[in-house]
Amino acid sequence: MTDHLAKAVARRRTFAIISHPDAGKTTLTEKLLLFGGAIQLAGEVKAKKDRMQTRSDWMKIERDRGISVVTSVMTFEYGDHVFNLLDTPGHEDFADDTYRTLTAVDAAIMVIDAAKGIEPRTLKLFEVCRLRDIPIVTFVNKMDRESRDPFEILDEVEEKLALDTAPMTWPIGRGRTFAGTYHLADNAVRRQDSEEEVTKVNGPEADSAAGLLPENDRDTFIEETALAIEACRPFDLEAFREGHLTPVYFGSALRNYGVRDLINALGKYAPQPRAQKAGDRLVKATDPKMSAFVFKIQANMDPNHRDRIAFVRVCSGRLQRGMKARLSRTGKTLGLSAPQFFFAHQRQLADDAYAGDVVGIPNHGTLRIGDTLTEGEDIVFEGVPNFAPEILRRVRLEDAMKAKKLKEALQQMAEEGVVQLFSPEDGSPAIVGVIGALQLDVLKERLRAEYGLPVSFETARFSVCRWISAENDVEVEKFINAKRGDIARDLDGDAVFLASDGFSLNYEAERWPAIQFAHVKEYHPQKAA
Repeated sequence: MTDHLAKAVARRRTFAIISHPDAGKTTLTEKLLLFGGAIQLAGEVKAKKDRMQTRSDWMKIERDRGISVVTSVMTFEYGDHVFNLLDTPGHEDFADDTYRTLTAVDAAIMVIDAAKGIEPRTLKLFEVCRLRDIPIVTFVNKMDRESRDPFEILDEVEEKLALDTAPMTWPIGRGRTFAGTYHLADNAVRRQDSEEEVTKVNGPEADSAAGLLPENDRDTFIEETALAIEACRPFDLEAFREGHLTPVYFGSALRNYGVRDLINALGKYAPQPRAQKAGDRLVKATDPKMSAFVFKIQANMDPNHRDRIAFVRVCSGRLQRGMKARLSRTGKTLGLSAPQFFFAHQRQLADDAYAGDVVGIPNHGTLRIGDTLTEGEDIVFEGVPNFAPEILRRVRLEDAMKAKKLKEALQQMAEEGVVQLFSPEDGSPAIVGVIGALQLDVLKERLRAEYGLPVSFETARFSVCRWISAENDVEVEKFINAKRGDIARDLDGDAVFLASDGFSLNYEAERWPAIQFAHVKEYHPQKAA
């Protein structure tokens, strides 16, 4: 069993794709799935119903707006490896969902638009990866369009991200003349991704390299590749896995250039499932006992069944269909009767899953984001955060007779992580909090489509929310009693202070020095009483 477990873990590669919106992330996702045999057709914006269901953007609002607003999970095999791909939202309004997803991966692909370079959203997501020491493979996309000089892009990555770069391939031409990629270390050429093997050449000046370009562009390509080989850093596997260096690949996902090199690199260089911290203990992927944590909840993926799926990252051991697992938050036992592998919203039963795998567990509100499941051990995995919302609103229901249904729907949306829900201590109507305005659009659309609840939003008198704590519980109670009209409870029952603006928050912080006002709450489930 130990040898079998070690081999199964060694095959796994669990990664996310991060980028600024419109850098080509969803197109790249589809091409990776195409090579993994998970789909037969990729890149269709308008498709027949059965084909549309294969795309990672499966919600109606995503298809209508052409954006990703939830994390999609896709498992597929390629070569000798099992890949778990987590396609995260690119839009900054869904930063909380993306951050939670990054707690569940061992590596990331950073997609950069060749014409735009490092954009603000890319920078923020990279900072999250750096906090978690997640190794990053860089893919410079859209080389078939007008683009910046490749050396400029490498310099920008190094300067803005403080990350060493090691170009692995070099573009043969740019824009209209882009004809493939040259492998710097191997003296090899790959034209399009239909070629499973690269073609060995005698150097960049060969007919099957520089010869692919118009005559007046050949010398430039030969000079660039020579400079890249001599002046750029060689690839260092240890530095990559420590998060200090990124291998860089060039290509065009839309036109099938460079994607096969990217997936080969993940299999060859990305780490196998890493150890996860649980209190004072480090849980290794090859530990024999099963353990996992919930990083995402998704409701109504199948509207016909009103289902509720908890996405869990397996951290150790072997998760088997039918086994019993201990839920650390409550101490109760949960039967895993139908764990599922996902391809976007399509699914199949998972008889076995190993460390690194992401599986869905159907449940009716039993599981919450941040929950730990074990084969009996009393541990809690750390690091699934909540961020203070930047927008606070009250929900206005058109039909007051459906108030109870709205309350239940908001509870489910909050458990899922679509919004945060705050219940004021003074008994006034609940307040929803979001990171960005687009989340409100998603909430409105889903309440209408999934629950039959047309709603609108009203501005609350609060605009700032902070979790409150103190070394002494007495101080917290004093503050709550003094500010009862400005106190609410979150989904876990933790106290939050609601302020009208930043000035009011700072004023109260000065008046109550014993109180800590936190904008991030790390999720640490408490043991059952």
